[in-house]
Amino acid sequence: MSNAPIIKGISPSFAIPDAEIAVECEGFFARLGSDDGCYADDVKCGIVAAASRRLLVTLPEKLPGGETILRLVSGGESSNAIRIKVGSLEAEEMHIVANPAIDPTDDSMILTRSGSRGQRLPATLFRLEADGFLDNFPDAILNPTGMAFDRDGNLFVTNRAEGEIYQIGRDRSSTVYASGLGIATGLAFDGENRMYVGDRTGTIYRITGDGDREVFTVLEPSVSAYHLAFDKKNRLYITAPALASHDAVRVIDSEGFDDVFFRGLGRPQGMAFDSEGYLYVVGCYRGHHGVVRITPDGGSGEHFVAGNNLVGLCFTRKGELIVASNSDVYSIDCGIRGTLLN
Repeated sequence: MSNAPIIKGISPSFAIPDAEIAVECEGFFARLGSDDGCYADDVKCGIVAAASRRLLVTLPEKLPGGETILRLVSGGESSNAIRIKVGSLEAEEMHIVANPAIDPTDDSMILTRSGSRGQRLPATLFRLEADGFLDNFPDAILNPTGMAFDRDGNLFVTNRAEGEIYQIGRDRSSTVYASGLGIATGLAFDGENRMYVGDRTGTIYRITGDGDREVFTVLEPSVSAYHLAFDKKNRLYITAPALASHDAVRVIDSEGFDDVFFRGLGRPQGMAFDSEGYLYVVGCYRGHHGVVRITPDGGSGEHFVAGNNLVGLCFTRKGELIVASNSDVYSIDCGIRGTLLN
């Protein structure tokens, strides 16, 4: 009779390298100094905690990405194999502080090397082409933070140090589109192509077609940023990371009145909707770091992608989920379609 361990399931089923995942199992016993443990593509994972029925493991840092096979080894016997999808590294040595953006004209990815507030770098805005070529924009915008494409395919970027919004032309030149926006961080367009900007001191501005600003609503300030996203019903969703472990995603109606949509997140940041109305939020949920998927009614959430130090995310038209840490960007083939490319 075989004494091989059995993997019953893993959670979550999407991750990036070095992330912590849970393995539900039967018959696992680890002997000190042995080869017992959890393996990802034959590379041994770190064990955070272990019992006969459940393990918490850390994936290796250098996994190549794509479909990865997990198995347990206990007492010299190997378990069944379970597949998990691990993000593929697309770019590194960036400095991303909000969502990346996908160009709707050619599916290239716009990334930032933002720097600390007021820090001037030789290149701050980058385009990652579909073939993997990374090129920088000629104008080094100071502290680029929030990015979004409007309905006509124009790219806009916030400069949080000087409270400005830049419009980037197809020739990659930049011009100031609006100013006087405080510590401008989050940026999003509603269904009518109107621009909204989050000043992390607590004000959400709506920008008119000629670049003039008006106060849309005022909320509590954030210690780091205001991240914005719109759903199909044209409601504005906001995360404003604080120092608590029970922060909320807030939803604002067309009149500027806000309500709690979902509570229980630690440092919630970038957001994106899929075509079925699920909201994906970077943050910590029930002690697990990564991406949380929230039901359209805000009634429940689940740990969807395991990952450390994530700040932003977006969907591609190929059904990939792009997740970004402060320095690295990964793509995960999850077969999910986003509603907007910003």
